[in-house]
Amino acid sequence: MSLNRSIPSHLRAGSLSNPGSSTGQSSALQARINEKKQELASLKELQALSSGLADQMEQLEQKLATLSDGTEAVAVVLSNWHNVLRAINMASSKLPQPRNDDASKTEHPLPETLVRIPTQHAGLIPQESSVRGDGE
Repeated sequence: MSLNRSIPSHLRAGSLSNPGSSTGQSSALQARINEKKQELASLKELQALSSGLADQMEQLEQKLATLSDGTEAVAVVLSNWHNVLRAINMASSKLPQPRNDDASKTEHPLPETLVRIPTQHAGLIPQESSVRGDGE
């Protein structure tokens, strides 16, 4: 095998014809390689920063979801205040009239006693009572 076949002609011609230009070409290639290395380093840094930003955005999404859930809970509580105040008003408006004038001077009438009935199991109550009624 000859040397001509193993080396491409554009490299062989440049290195054989003008040794000074190969040094210039080599330094130009080296400068381009250094430029590409710098570009690669910048891209890796950009990728790392982008990954960090993506992680922060995911954390922000989770915090906003928590905030949204909390806001919904506050809205439910505030929407119930109307019912609470209405119940207090109804209980206060139906105060019993004092039968004895002497007792009314010493004691202030209290509103009707309010009883809280949980409604979370309200769907189960009719079913249980109907089962008991059928079995008896």
